[in-house]
Amino acid sequence: MERRTLNGVSMYKVTKELHFCYGHRLMQYQGKCRVPHGHNAKVAIDLEAETLDAIGMVIDFTDIKRVLQGWIDNHLDHRMVLRQDDPLAKWLQEMGEPCFLMDQNPTAEAIAQLIFTYAAAQGFAVVEVRLWETPDAFATYRRHQSAGDDPSRLAGAGKVVM
Repeated sequence: MERRTLNGVSMYKVTKELHFCYGHRLMQYQGKCRVPHGHNAKVAIDLEAETLDAIGMVIDFTDIKRVLQGWIDNHLDHRMVLRQDDPLAKWLQEMGEPCFLMDQNPTAEAIAQLIFTYAAAQGFAVVEVRLWETPDAFATYRRHQSAGDDPSRLAGAGKVVM
């Protein structure tokens, strides 16, 4: 647990790492990621609080894992994560394969934002999500001070389809 100061206010910060596997491809992209492929992802979720609870925690790591790993397992893990208009999505749906469809290309940045948005909507005091696609490459999505804590103002919607 880290304690830092933000605008003169002491803050506690905890980070929980979660893991999952997913496949994706990027539409309208000329690099290797234009073809379907997979990743063993790691996600780090940072939460902050000015004070600790009665037990002395920002939040119980078990609660983070139960809620967020559960959602990731049910929506992203071992699924193809595709943009809604990807022709591959229709074919996979017809084959009964699990997919998660997003409004935008399923980049590491977009998936980090998706996880951030879900965590915030569940009431977690999330300030940053980092998603590693590979051991040496990650994307970050963090709360912007002017965005406030209203998760409905954040983009990155998606849905599970079979």
